[in-house]
Amino acid sequence: MTNLFVWNQNPRCTANTTKRILTTVAVTALSLAVPITAAASVEGSLYAVQTKLVGTILPLAAICGLVVAGFSFVAGHANARQHLTLAIMGAIIGFGAESIVSMIRSLIS
Repeated sequence: MTNLFVWNQNPRCTANTTKRILTTVAVTALSLAVPITAAASVEGSLYAVQTKLVGTILPLAAICGLVVAGFSFVAGHANARQHLTLAIMGAIIGFGAESIVSMIRSLIS
């Protein structure tokens, strides 16, 4: 009896073929497990990712950057001023991301 899980004994079955098969099986299983995302449109998915990124992750990253830069400044690191400058620039981008995205969207449309 042959073992179906020993793919590398066949010289025609390379690592790329194995990866493609496993990726196809994983995507199919995920699509069956979560049918709502399988039927979702690309635009809706991208909008959800944008909303999560702009509304939650960027402001949180900006606050974390400001806290780390503040600790760096208090601890007296040599590059503390640069850390604080970069953290402030990141906070401006993080909190202004929604406005930046809407401005770019209005220019494109």
